[in-house]
Amino acid sequence: MRNDAQGVTPERPPTASPGQRFDRHRGIAADVGASLVVFLVAVPLSLGIAVASGAPLIAGIIAAVVGGIVAGLVGGSVVQVSGPAAGLTIIVADLVMTYGWRVTCLITLLAGLVQLALGAFRIARAALAVSPAVVHGMLAGVGVTIALAQLHVVLGGEPQSSAVANIADLPHQIANNHTPAVAVGVITIAIMFTWNKLPSLGRLRPAVVPAALVAVATATLISTTSGWQVQTVVLPGSFADAWNGPMLPEAGQWDGIALSVAAVAMVASVESLLAAIAVDRMHSGRRVMLNRELCGQGAANTISGALGGLPVAGVIVRSTTNVRAGARSPLSTILHGVWILLFVALFAHVVELIPMPALAALLVFIGVQMVSIAHLRDLRRHHEASVYLVTLFGVVFLGLLEGVFIGFALAMIVSLRRLTKLTVTTEERDDRVHITVHGSLTFLGVPRLAHVLRTVPSGSRVDLDLHVDFMDHAAFEAIHAWRVDHERTGGSVDIDEVHEKWYTRSSTRSAPAAKTAPGGLARWWAPWEMRGDGDRGVNALGLLTAGAREYHASTTDRMRSVMSRLSHGQNPTALFVTCADSRVVPNLITASGPGDLFTVRNLGNLVPPREAPDNGSTGAAIEYAVNVLRVPSIVVCGHSHCGAMQALLEKAHLETDEQASHMRRWLSHGSESLARVGEESGALSGLPTAEALRRLAQANVEAQIGNLASYPVVRERVEAGELTLTGMYYDLETARVHLLDAERGEFVPVQGVQDVNDPVPHPRTDADHGDQLVEESSSGASSRPSC
Repeated sequence: MRNDAQGVTPERPPTASPGQRFDRHRGIAADVGASLVVFLVAVPLSLGIAVASGAPLIAGIIAAVVGGIVAGLVGGSVVQVSGPAAGLTIIVADLVMTYGWRVTCLITLLAGLVQLALGAFRIARAALAVSPAVVHGMLAGVGVTIALAQLHVVLGGEPQSSAVANIADLPHQIANNHTPAVAVGVITIAIMFTWNKLPSLGRLRPAVVPAALVAVATATLISTTSGWQVQTVVLPGSFADAWNGPMLPEAGQWDGIALSVAAVAMVASVESLLAAIAVDRMHSGRRVMLNRELCGQGAANTISGALGGLPVAGVIVRSTTNVRAGARSPLSTILHGVWILLFVALFAHVVELIPMPALAALLVFIGVQMVSIAHLRDLRRHHEASVYLVTLFGVVFLGLLEGVFIGFALAMIVSLRRLTKLTVTTEERDDRVHITVHGSLTFLGVPRLAHVLRTVPSGSRVDLDLHVDFMDHAAFEAIHAWRVDHERTGGSVDIDEVHEKWYTRSSTRSAPAAKTAPGGLARWWAPWEMRGDGDRGVNALGLLTAGAREYHASTTDRMRSVMSRLSHGQNPTALFVTCADSRVVPNLITASGPGDLFTVRNLGNLVPPREAPDNGSTGAAIEYAVNVLRVPSIVVCGHSHCGAMQALLEKAHLETDEQASHMRRWLSHGSESLARVGEESGALSGLPTAEALRRLAQANVEAQIGNLASYPVVRERVEAGELTLTGMYYDLETARVHLLDAERGEFVPVQGVQDVNDPVPHPRTDADHGDQLVEESSSGASSRPSC
């Protein structure tokens, strides 16, 4: 649309290029192929889950069709597949036994309405507050319960009413098994276990054909041709016969109905949202919109319940299959529902050949697979294995809701214990008592801290280092009262708060005038020599090891989730070219983290022209960043007191010292910077050394930005408006960052939080590009540095 003085004029939409049309057609073809693969997986799984739930077999098919079409159309995930879920089987089986099938359909419908309301009120993320240890433990417990129940069907018998009863009756069932049923089950499980481990035969790869389809089809073929007497699937003759929709319960059942609706809605929502987030890690398309996905699940459950289908949820097995089969859009999950509907409508007689023991064996295999050893290992590293195991055994031996409730309670206790975990250490050295406190300082930790503080000798000098992430009023009062008493007896107390100023903010007195550097862990950005760790030259390896140990102790756990996500690829915001000087820390001065900056460091932050003979390393980095990583920005950052600029001023690049030949050749690329600042005409002579170095360093940044234009890949993207070039200068004395104002040709300090009341404004222009690259610094000097 074009808006002008005469009104709104419609414009023709741009015509897609041949390349775009080819990509679109290729994407549709990929979705169609993936939908066929998922359809082949979904049919036997849907029938098997219906069997395990005690529901009519057609209910599993209805749920698969509705989950595919409705959740695919309305949901917020690109590739997640929805349908009947194994995690809901125990709930549904209990509901069918308690209220009957038709009331269970009403519960499914009402649970869908609850999900729609939750999605409409945009509180989907609240479902993620449930501990993953509880969720995985619940799914593992459901898997064990399914496996125990369906194992009886594989042996030719009937499952009992509980997991305990199934375990007790198993020896009798094994002794009196029905051989044909066992044979069908063994064939199914054997194929499920070995199929994906078979070698590829040319283009025929086992992973292309779903193992579940091969197992059930093979068992059906052998059973049919051999004439084995086993129970097979029975479908209704028509949809009118199949429809068994919702029905109102009896008057006294509404309390139980309400609880059941909440249980179905909660379990289906949590399982769907966690599966959607997990599937997001497997593709590079649009990320899931959680509230919309919850609305999609709610719409699917509402319609599935109305049509007499099982509850619907996002399922990780079918979703993973969908991604691996090449799906690119929701079209795949929608089509898989269409294929299921057509297949059952046209080939119902084929479905009725499937032996029930084959479906039971499929569920036994899936149930065992739901007990994930990998999840248990991960939770063990985070000290949450106990929550997983307690939830698992609670679900198996007590019931789903009871097991989840116990697991959730234990998870809360574990979290509370972590929140109140406190470590207090004491060390005496240099006639001072060093006390270090790590953790959360709440009233629960006051007795322990008070006991340590009472052991401090009267009149001693104390350094109290508070590495705490929280301090409540009781803890503040305990510390403050001890400090006042200790200072009254002639002692001194220096309190150093490494993170937040909890004590300082709570105190009515002024903070200590002089704080001692902590003897233990220093602030993360402090140099080693300021931590009192000894001679860095003599003990360099020891310092590196100690630093790695400190990182593992204080940071690794926080970094693991971030680095796990970044391990799949990088998408940096900028190529950051800066000096190799150890005093310049790019991530510190830009407040950036892992994955933000693609950094190139060399002497003098030089960017030799493309045609320069010894430009391999820097040129390769530029081409990789621009062509492959597609960075939207390139930053060249110089700094004050630069040794490379000092060497240029002293004409080191013109000397003939063979021992410094590499450095001399490299510094020769800075000759243009000397010419730009007018050194050849003596423009810097007579100036103080620091001022001359500042002018040369800033001119050098401008020169290197000019050299970047000699690279065709850079020039083309800049001209297309896809790449910006930014100059930056870091003043070591004031710790302030300056950005190049391209229009004015000078470097302007970045305005920080402390500059809000500064009467002199700090101009910011589009050339600064500061919003993308630099967080506002609050560590500036008390006065503005001159440029």
